[in-house]
Amino acid sequence: MTQQTHPAPAPAPAPNSGWATGGVVFAGVLLLMNGIFAILQGISAIATDDVYTRIHNYVYKINLTGWGWILVILGALGVIAGAALLKGAPGWARGVGIFLAALSMVAQFLFLPYAPLWALIMIGIDFFVIWALALYRPEHPAHV
Repeated sequence: MTQQTHPAPAPAPAPNSGWATGGVVFAGVLLLMNGIFAILQGISAIATDDVYTRIHNYVYKINLTGWGWILVILGALGVIAGAALLKGAPGWARGVGIFLAALSMVAQFLFLPYAPLWALIMIGIDFFVIWALALYRPEHPAHV
């Protein structure tokens, strides 16, 4: 009787692998930049309603000043969370970052008719931020 040898399954990537550790830094930078871009996008919507195309018969239609304020607030919170991540803040910054990236995804989805290409790019960035922050588990959590 011969024994069959099966190759061992490939190990799953460790949560603290280089990809995850580097990913959380990259996610922090993306969250920070995404916040700055959202603030600028919001300011342009608040400053003048003619910046973006007028949309008729859109189910989620909000006037552009309203969208502008939503984006400015989300952006400011994203900048704070991104800066906290880059400074090595504890788990609260990861949780807040994931939550804000998820809210940003929803806001950008609702903003699709106004700036489709930009909204899709921002949704992709938010997806990466959520992935990187959800995967990362620091070995020695920072204490406040």
